[in-house]
Amino acid sequence: MIISASRRSDIPAFHSAWFMEQLRRGRVVVKNSFRPAQARTVSLKKQNVDAFVFWSRDPRPLLAHLPEIDRGGFPYYFLITVTGYPQPLEPAVPSTAEAVGFFGALAAAIGRRRIIWRYDPVLFTESTHFDFHEHNFSRLAVLLAPFTARVIVSFFDPYAKVLRRLQKLGIETAQAAGTPEQQLGLLSHFAASAARSGLEIQSCAEAALAAGINPGKCIDEGLLNKLFGLNLSYRKDPAQRKLCLCQQSADIGSYGTCRHGCLYCYAF
Repeated sequence: MIISASRRSDIPAFHSAWFMEQLRRGRVVVKNSFRPAQARTVSLKKQNVDAFVFWSRDPRPLLAHLPEIDRGGFPYYFLITVTGYPQPLEPAVPSTAEAVGFFGALAAAIGRRRIIWRYDPVLFTESTHFDFHEHNFSRLAVLLAPFTARVIVSFFDPYAKVLRRLQKLGIETAQAAGTPEQQLGLLSHFAASAARSGLEIQSCAEAALAAGINPGKCIDEGLLNKLFGLNLSYRKDPAQRKLCLCQQSADIGSYGTCRHGCLYCYAF
């Protein structure tokens, strides 16, 4: 089983010590997000774990623990989100300069192919309009390309609680995901920018595609096979959205425990 750590929270940023405690115990209890009284135990023993996939906006607290994870023989890679949005939208995330710094530190430790940059979600607001994304993505691609080999992009999904949160702050949400024409136009710009920077670019759970961008997977068994000589077979995760192509995995952690405070995040 692949362990996803996690779509529910930023475990590397805020719960690294907790994660290491569970890893040493060899198991973790995961609550049902819809029925908290229900829970299941997920094994973290080496014989039961194919790999870890770490999701984060700030992996620095986990870096000191990587040697112990390596000694345990666990394959892993990182999905790191960097969007460079105005602070009101993401009030407590690291600055772009900080992100470049920890991308570099992580790449020096594990190699750039095990670090995937996520530009997600692409959110259209008065301050993050089409031209903003075009220039912002290109700027970030130049800064991060030395430390990563792949970028995954995805457009905003209108979860009800997120829409209420944005509307409460006066953010217009009718076109927050962009029109189909905007999405296709922006994807074309993203593809060109990624190509100039030497980055492979994929989309995440999107119907809209542009030349040079293939549908991708955040939890990617093919990448794990290539990186670590594994022999994982593909099985779509039935718990994810219809267009999501992610390999089946077990998400650990709990919703509502990330402290970055991003207004557009479904897990916050």
